[in-house]
Amino acid sequence: MPVHSFAPLQGRVLETWIDSRALQGNLLGDPSRRCVQVYVPPSGEGSTTRFPLLVYLASFTNSSLKMTSWKAFGENFPQRVERLIQAGKMGPVVVAFPDCFTSLGGNQYVNSEAMGNWEDFLVAELLPRLISEFPVETSPQSRGVLGFSSGGYGALVQGLRHGEQWGAIACHSGDIGFDLLFQPFFPRAARQLEAVDFQTEQFLEDFWARPKLDRRLLETVSLLAMGATYDPDPHQNFGVRLPFDPHTCELIPERWSRWLANDPLELVDKPACRRSLSRPRALYLDCGRRDQYNLQFGARRLVC
Repeated sequence: MPVHSFAPLQGRVLETWIDSRALQGNLLGDPSRRCVQVYVPPSGEGSTTRFPLLVYLASFTNSSLKMTSWKAFGENFPQRVERLIQAGKMGPVVVAFPDCFTSLGGNQYVNSEAMGNWEDFLVAELLPRLISEFPVETSPQSRGVLGFSSGGYGALVQGLRHGEQWGAIACHSGDIGFDLLFQPFFPRAARQLEAVDFQTEQFLEDFWARPKLDRRLLETVSLLAMGATYDPDPHQNFGVRLPFDPHTCELIPERWSRWLANDPLELVDKPACRRSLSRPRALYLDCGRRDQYNLQFGARRLVC
C-alpha cells in the first residue's frame, strides 16, 4: 500500500465543459452538457510544448471525475502519473477524465438511442476539444485511451472501430465474452423484476427513489443499462429492452444477437474491425485469474 503523500500536486487539474450534440435527446433525459477534468503537467503551464494525451474511461457505476479525488493511504491518478514521471518510468502527459455517468449507473461508450451517442462524443467532440484547448500533440499516434471494466470495454471498442484515432489502447478487465458475463445475471434480474410485476420502468423509479444505494438491486439496474445500450426500445420511456423473457428467463434469440453483435469476440472477426485494431502501435489487455464476472475467459478467447 503506498504511503500517503502530503506533497501538493505539481501539475494542475483543469476543467472544461462540452455541450454535446451527440448526447442530445437521449431517452434517459440525462444532461448533454458534460464536464471534463484535464490533468496538465507542470511543464505545460505557459509553455509551447505539446504532450501526449491519455483519455481515461471509467468503470460502470463510476465517473472518470472520481480519478482526480483525494484518496486515503494511496494516490489518485494525477499523483500516480507524477510519481512515475519523477521516477523516470514515463514522460509528462496530459490526461483527460470525462464525466460519462448516466442515470442507469454508467456507460459502455457506444452509440445508443436510449443512453446517448457516446462513441460519437468521444471521437467527434471530446478529442477536438482537448486538441483545441490543451497542450496536446495532434497526431493520433501520440494519444491513448484506457479504462477498467466497462471503461476497458469502451477503450477496446475504440480500437476495434476507431483505431485510426489512437496510438495505444489499454483494456483492463474489459467486458469480453458476453455469454459468460451477462447470462448468469438473467435469473437474478428476473426474480427482482417479478416483485414489480415485471415492469422495468416501475423498478427503476423505485430504485431512484431510494434514499440510499441498494447494491442488491444495482446488479439488475446494470443489466437494464446493458439493454438500453445494446438493444434499446425507442417506444419505452427509458429505452430498456431485455434479451430474455422475464417470466421464463428464456433467451429471445433476435434480441440476444443484438447484444452479441457488440461483443469484442464478435467484432474482432469482422475484417474492418481487425484492420482498425491494427492501427494503434500498442494494444494491452489484462485481467485477474479469478474475475467475478468471468472476464478472464473472454480475454483469453480474444487473444487466442
